[in-house]
Amino acid sequence: MLSKNIEQLLQDQVKKEASSSQTYLAMACWADTKGFEGAADFLYAHSDEEREHMLKLIKFLNERGSQATVAALDAPKKDFNSLMEVFKSILEHEIVVTESINNIITNCLAGNDHLTNNFMQWYMNEQMEEEQLARSIIDKLEMIGSDTGSLYLFDKELAGLASAEH
Repeated sequence: MLSKNIEQLLQDQVKKEASSSQTYLAMACWADTKGFEGAADFLYAHSDEEREHMLKLIKFLNERGSQATVAALDAPKKDFNSLMEVFKSILEHEIVVTESINNIITNCLAGNDHLTNNFMQWYMNEQMEEEQLARSIIDKLEMIGSDTGSLYLFDKELAGLASAEH
């Protein structure tokens, strides 16, 4: 049985993961309409991945004797000035999600909830990968700068990343 504190933190994380999925989906829609087909594929895939993260939390909550709550979400930002802005937003967003997961783990340790702590370690590893990937993409976009030919090729590379991850 989960403590009320841990249960609430996990319920909040369900909402954050759902919001992440919607955020990536809105970014994918923007990329799709701006000719960034590879980025759109990448972002659609990440939207699906974030939904999977949400479902994993929902199942954990339900299996531990709680009932997961599906909360209403605010509409995500839908317009961006550049692909760079999209990926900088992603990095900022993922850092916030990492802080939230850190907070859950800190509370698990304080409350001797080793089972939930163990479960949340998977999310921590996932967050390290997400942040690293965003940083790597930002680095490449900085190298490309305003070279549209290179940006076109990089967009194709992003499509390959989407395929490799799913």
